[in-house]
This record gives sequence, structure tokens and C-alpha cells, in this order.
Amino acid sequence: MSVNLIEMGKQAKEAAFVLSQLSQREKNQALAFIAEQLEQEQARILAANAQDIENAKQNGLSDAIIDRLLLTPERLQGIANDVRHVISLADPVGQLIDGGVLDSGVKIERVRVPLGVIGTIYEARPNVTIDVASLCLKTGNAVILRGGKETQHSNKILVDVVQTALARAGLPKAAVQAITDPDRALVMGLLKLDQYVDMIIPRGGAALHQLAKEHSTIPVIVGGIGV
Repeated sequence: MSVNLIEMGKQAKEAAFVLSQLSQREKNQALAFIAEQLEQEQARILAANAQDIENAKQNGLSDAIIDRLLLTPERLQGIANDVRHVISLADPVGQLIDGGVLDSGVKIERVRVPLGVIGTIYEARPNVTIDVASLCLKTGNAVILRGGKETQHSNKILVDVVQTALARAGLPKAAVQAITDPDRALVMGLLKLDQYVDMIIPRGGAALHQLAKEHSTIPVIVGGIGV
């Protein structure tokens, strides 16, 4: 387990260095490829999602949860369109936050820079996989994703699609990686991968936020529940 996570961390760190130096045009080109790839790979994505839906039904999950898991052609198109919306957002990297000139004449400025490697733990919504990947790419950050076990097959194919698009753009595939093994020990391992991961962002309910805060050796950002 640890060898696998350490290797993911190393590759993510190397990818983050590359991403931090990209221009807005280069990042937007990669995002455009991701949107295109999602559309081109629709059949594969929906087939993988159908496996998750079948497993969810066999495990007796509620209709509401199954609906959250479900991808349709319309929903997948919406996800691709969301990626294109991220392209239209302003690039935060390099933005001046504030600054001034000291009495000595030295000019000091605070400028937005990428965090580095982000670890995101989230629950059973496959669209979050693409949302997080696209936002991290836009902001010049590499990401290690850990989605819910209910979306294991969907997440695996979605990350494969993203990595194919990254390769088309000439960027390292390791910029977006996913832990798709449902072993809960891997969550704990990610929370302690402080040698390589710079920030943990849990997205889900209060229990998930609490788990991350209690066990992470990495700074954790928590906001409103579900955000």
C-alpha cells in the first residue's frame, strides 16, 4: 500500500512542478481536450457507470443515492460543458493580492501561486471527479483523488479519460491520479502523505470532514458541509 501511495505522491509532485509553470493558454488547451475526450469516450464511460449502478442496486442503496451515481448522455454532456466553463474563468495564478513599498524602498507583493499537490476525498458523485480535476488543472495544481467506493468503476474510467487528454496536451498524466481501490486504509495513508501532498480537501458530510481533521498530518481545508 505505502509503496503505491509514495509513488503516486512522487509523480504528483513532479507533475505539480510542470503545471506551476504553464501559461493560461496551455492549461486551457488541456481543459478543452478533456471536454472533447469526455464526449468521444461517452460509450466507455456510461458502460463503466452501469457497473456501479448495478452494484449499487445489488447492495440495496437508496434510489436517491443511485440517482447521484447515475451518468446519462445528458449528464455527461453537462460535465463536459462545465469543463468548458472552467476555461472561461480567469487564471488566478500570478494575480496580485496586495503589496506596497517599505520605507527602505523595498517593494513587497503577495502573488497567487499554486498550492502544489492537492488530495481530495469525496463521496459518491462521479461528476466531482471531473470538477476537481479541471479546477486543479486551471489553478496549476496536481491532484490525487479518492472517490467513494460506490463510483469505483466510473472514477477509474473518468481519470483514464482525463489522463489521455493530458497526454494529448503534452502534460504529465500524473497531474491527475486516483485511488480507486476501495480499501479504507488507503484513505488514512493519503491523509498522512505529507511528504508529497500539500493540502487535503474533503468534499462531503460532517463525518468525512471530521475524519480528515482528526487523522491528517497535512493541512485540511473544510467549508460548508457538502462543499
